[in-house]
Amino acid sequence: MKAIISNKYGSPDILELKEVKNPIPDDNQVLIKIYAASLNYGNLVLLKGEPFLARFAFGLFKPKYIISGGDISGKVESVGKNVKHFKPGDEVFGDLSGCGWGGFAEYATVPENSLVIKPSNISFEEAAAVPMAATTALQSLRDKGKIKSGQKVLINGASGGVGTFAVQIAKSFGAEVTAVCSTRNLDIIHSIGADNVIDYTTENFTKNNELYDLILAVNGYHPISAYKGSLSQNGKYVMVGGSGAQLTQAMILGPLLSMTGSKKLGSFLQRPNQTDLIFIRDLIEAGQLKPIIDRYYKMSEVPNAFRYFEEGHTQGKVVITM
Repeated sequence: MKAIISNKYGSPDILELKEVKNPIPDDNQVLIKIYAASLNYGNLVLLKGEPFLARFAFGLFKPKYIISGGDISGKVESVGKNVKHFKPGDEVFGDLSGCGWGGFAEYATVPENSLVIKPSNISFEEAAAVPMAATTALQSLRDKGKIKSGQKVLINGASGGVGTFAVQIAKSFGAEVTAVCSTRNLDIIHSIGADNVIDYTTENFTKNNELYDLILAVNGYHPISAYKGSLSQNGKYVMVGGSGAQLTQAMILGPLLSMTGSKKLGSFLQRPNQTDLIFIRDLIEAGQLKPIIDRYYKMSEVPNAFRYFEEGHTQGKVVITM
């Protein structure tokens, strides 16, 4: 089969399209013919080995996982004898980041608890855009942010993969959603249901005297003190992305600032979860959630896809077709 291989850390230039042996499923695995995959921030970490601390999980001197790719969609080719919930021909999607990656290939072997039946009302390409970003949005809003109906929720960095899902998921929970993005993304954010949209090139939401019950920081940068000042009493700030300074402040200063007063500030790291992906699938099939896709690339164009993605200006997701 064909696969995108990286045997060392570096730039997108090191990625190679090669022929490798087809994977063989064990008794507890499913063999998937992959139709599409998508890019997430974790793919950049695995490619570059940065930040350095990530190498303790991904390989200290060279990548432990030479075939990257987490989000995938495709069809079941065969199943191991202990697999109970899937059969050949099933259309599935899932996140492989918790079970060895391997999504940038024509085939992959996957534990059945990493897969879910694909939503019936979207394409394979759209399904591949969903798992990691949508699960991050759901878990950060529901589990960390404790979102409730009627709350005022602000999404900073609303136009990327996680942000576009977060706007829609917050609306599905009955929140009043304010989305922050650049001028070029205003129409997209209006189209997915945001109640209010702030153009950060002309307005700084931390200085408009509005208070929010929950702030989700997906991209960009504001000092953590500014985020705290924009929280209502008992409000929560959850950092899932953004600049290095934003990450550092959320991880180090967030717990300290949360010790005094009723406002809670901190960071969140997504974990693959089959139950959550089923929840997301149901939202998609109910018409409450749709993936926004910026660009499509062929498998042979994966280095170009990474170059575009690392610029940090994607509108929704970047998808790879196999």
